[in-house]
Amino acid sequence: QVQLVESGGGLVQAGDSLRLSCAASGRTFSNYPMGWFRQAPGKEREFVAAINWSGSATYYPDSVKGRFTISRDNAKNTVYLQMNSLKPEDTAVYYCAAATGWGTPSEAPEYDYWGQGTQVTVSS
Repeated sequence: QVQLVESGGGLVQAGDSLRLSCAASGRTFSNYPMGWFRQAPGKEREFVAAINWSGSATYYPDSVKGRFTISRDNAKNTVYLQMNSLKPEDTAVYYCAAATGWGTPSEAPEYDYWGQGTQVTVSS
């Protein structure tokens, strides 16, 4: 079992930056690919970023590529999402997730453990 707790969300203005953190506990964190997803009101959950177990590979959708950066510190059992040049359309609840597979999964069903989410609101 893996427990995930996100933090770092908040209210920012368009163009600002924000860094989300996800602290993991339980089973060996460094074994798992990790991902970030987001869900806006009335919309489906959307893939935002993924990182493999070692941090050597990352994957992003076009909607955030070049603006968001996922990273991890296995010594601290923590994964991060650095979000720059934020836009109002980035407003959503952001979820951290852990997968028991390999690589950089981009589909929600590939992830086995989820955090409770943290709200990010970007005002125009």
